[in-house]
Amino acid sequence: MSAYIPAGDRYDSMIYNRCGKSGIRLPAISLGLWHNFGSIDNFENGRAIVRRAFDKGITHFDLANNYGPVPGSAEENFGAILQKDFRGNLRDELVISTKAGYHMWPGPYGEWGSRKYVLSSLDQSLRRMKLDYVDIFYSHRPDPDTPIEETMGALDTAVRQGKALYVGLSNYTAEQTSAALAVLKSLGTPCLIHQPKYSMFERWVEGGLLDVLEANGVGCIPFSPLAQGLLTDRYLKGIPEGSRASKPSGFLKADQITQDKLDKIQSLNAIALRRGQTLAQMALAWLLKDQRITTVLIGASSVDQLDNNLGSLNKVQFDAAELAEIETILK
Repeated sequence: MSAYIPAGDRYDSMIYNRCGKSGIRLPAISLGLWHNFGSIDNFENGRAIVRRAFDKGITHFDLANNYGPVPGSAEENFGAILQKDFRGNLRDELVISTKAGYHMWPGPYGEWGSRKYVLSSLDQSLRRMKLDYVDIFYSHRPDPDTPIEETMGALDTAVRQGKALYVGLSNYTAEQTSAALAVLKSLGTPCLIHQPKYSMFERWVEGGLLDVLEANGVGCIPFSPLAQGLLTDRYLKGIPEGSRASKPSGFLKADQITQDKLDKIQSLNAIALRRGQTLAQMALAWLLKDQRITTVLIGASSVDQLDNNLGSLNKVQFDAAELAEIETILK
């Protein structure tokens, strides 16, 4: 690939939303490296996606220690992209996040939420990405066997050590979030953002979590906003060959794709077409209509797919009739 020169107009078309009550604004669409950036994937394809994302105003790139496969390889590849294309002051234009919580290495200290694991994991992540610090460091999941004070204390330590600027939570329920926020506030390191699974098909956050975040001035960045690809045009006629649902090891299982769900996908697609959008674009816009949502976290397997998702920002508004029709379908 030729030397990378970022687009001069990269900030002209992106929407930037304030993250809770913090001083940070994040792009309405952020890029996650959960899939397509591991050691089994094409490095130059991933590099092209990151370049295009930044050229289009995406400043936030989200990782975790276990992203790959193999675990850790997404951070290694992203670090290589940073070294090749984002040297010097460009780092200051990026918000980079990573997480600790899921299994990473053998033995009793290789997962969950102990101080030992959380801080060791962050050190490993920084080495893989060749960074001095990350902008956001998350507890990736609550640990049922570790006191919340210990896990949150580790996040606080990461900030005080200068290895993270902000901290976040992921996959915490409303009640767990309230407890964690109280501890972080008492330590003097308030939570910046929460990353839950949220889409038209996965709406548990509406049962209290969004209210907790709003009351405490915490931002929200939904992951899997397209329900692992279900809320795209790929599944309008069933399960296509090569899709996530067609692979037995994938997160999206074939038995999750019922006829009822296919009917809903087709009905939602009809609304999207009337709006002049793809189904994916409408699904992203549907999340962004809520002022409590700071940014949605997308994945991308190609530059074209990234561009399609960015098209959601052309029409984020819905009228009351559209929202009512969508609710009728989803129920």
